Amino acid sequence: MSESPVSYEVVDGVAWITINRPEARNALNKATRDGLFANVRRFNEDDSAKVLVLTGAGDKAFCAGGDLKEMSENALTIPPIDFAPQFGRNIEVPKPTIAAVNGVAFAGGFLLSQQCDLVVAAEHATFAVSEVKVGRGSPWAAPLSWLVPPRLALQILMTGDPISAERAREVGLVNEVVPAAELRETAQRLAMRIASNAPLSVLAAKKTAYLSARHPMERAYELAEEIWEPVYLSDDAQEGPTAFREKRKPEWKGR
Repeated sequence: MSESPVSYEVVDGVAWITINRPEARNALNKATRDGLFANVRRFNEDDSAKVLVLTGAGDKAFCAGGDLKEMSENALTIPPIDFAPQFGRNIEVPKPTIAAVNGVAFAGGFLLSQQCDLVVAAEHATFAVSEVKVGRGSPWAAPLSWLVPPRLALQILMTGDPISAERAREVGLVNEVVPAAELRETAQRLAMRIASNAPLSVLAAKKTAYLSARHPMERAYELAEEIWEPVYLSDDAQEGPTAFREKRKPEWKGR
């Protein structure tokens, strides 16, 4: 068994949280779920980390979902809302998040990738909401029909059949598909491109992108104006044009 079910490291401003149970296909037992919550909170509080990348150890599974053996032993019925991290629902993550999917992302693994802002997948990765095959539920999949066309969401949810990484990219569930050997480098490079931008603008951009999923369009516009006003009034809003004029790299202050 691995010493820790979840690890945390920061590389050039990018926090990597890794589910470290490859012998169990990175399934979400209690220790792993607790470790994910703890390390996401650590990321939130870590000023040196601008972007989070979530991945799994090994090359077979990002996360195969809940630990069915543990569920059976505990006779789990309805999971509590805080059973597993759901970014934006039971734990707020203001900074950008990326899932680096290195294998199967089934059930709870699908949940974790779905809740990240961006997804980079290895070519051999597969995605499935497999709960219908084991008589379980997926209330956390409510956002799925906002991410992909409703008929595809229905097919994914009702059949439980996996879809390939390339199919997931075609329908917008995944941003990039790369060879497995290039997954970490690609995710790191994407995260660093985000981290190099004005931090207040990045945080506001993330908030803005989700508004139309939660509010009528007119209200979304109003809220977007409120979100962006302090960005316009920040020092960084002056630094960007000044750096452009002076032909130098901006020095962001985050204020």
